[in-house]
Amino acid sequence: IMVGVGKAAEHGVLIRNGEALQVAAQLDVMVLDKTGTITEGKPAVSAIHVFANQDENTVLQKVASLEAGSEHALAQAILDAAKQRSLAIQPVAEFSALPGLGVYGKLQSESLLLGNKKLMMEQGVNITAHEALAQHLASQGQTPVYFAIDQHLAAILAITDPVKADSIVAIQRLQRQGLRVIMLTGDNAVTAKAIAAQVGITEFFA
Repeated sequence: IMVGVGKAAEHGVLIRNGEALQVAAQLDVMVLDKTGTITEGKPAVSAIHVFANQDENTVLQKVASLEAGSEHALAQAILDAAKQRSLAIQPVAEFSALPGLGVYGKLQSESLLLGNKKLMMEQGVNITAHEALAQHLASQGQTPVYFAIDQHLAAILAITDPVKADSIVAIQRLQRQGLRVIMLTGDNAVTAKAIAAQVGITEFFA
C-alpha cells in the first residue's frame, strides 16, 4: 500500500490514506465535475453576437468592466478577450454577484446585467428573439452568456472550454471496468448534454 500510494503520487494521483485505497476497489460509481476535470478548465470567448446596433468592442469592454469584480471561472475568459483587443477596463458602481445567476453593476448611467437565462427572466429582459441562437451555441458545447443594458438584451457571448485530450480514453477505461460514470456541472443542461455526449457519458446533472 505504501509503495502504491507513493507511485500514484508520482503520476499526480493523490490517495488520502491506505483505507481509501482499499475502499476504492469497491467503487461502483464515479462522479466527475465538468470544468477542469473533463474539460481543460481554460474557458475562452469563442464568439460575441451583438444586437440592436451594438458595437462588438464596446459590448466586450462593458462586459469585461462588469466582470472585473467577479470571481467566476467565466469572468477570466471575458477579461482575457478584452485584454487581447487592448480594451480598457472602466470602473463599475454597485457591483453585485448573484449566485447561480450572474452579475449586476452600473457603468456611468447604464444598468448592466450579465448571466444566464434565469437571470434575464427574473429581471424582465426579453430574450425570446434570440433564444434559438443561445440553444444552438449550447448544443455545440458552448456556454451562452446573456448581456443586457438597461433591461434590453445587447449581446450573447459564447464561451468554450475544450474537452481534455485524454478525457474520452479515461472515461472509456472506467466504464470498461464496470464503473457508472456521472458528470456534474453548474453549466446549463444543453451545454452539459453536448459535453457529456462528446466523452460518452449518458448520465449528468446540470
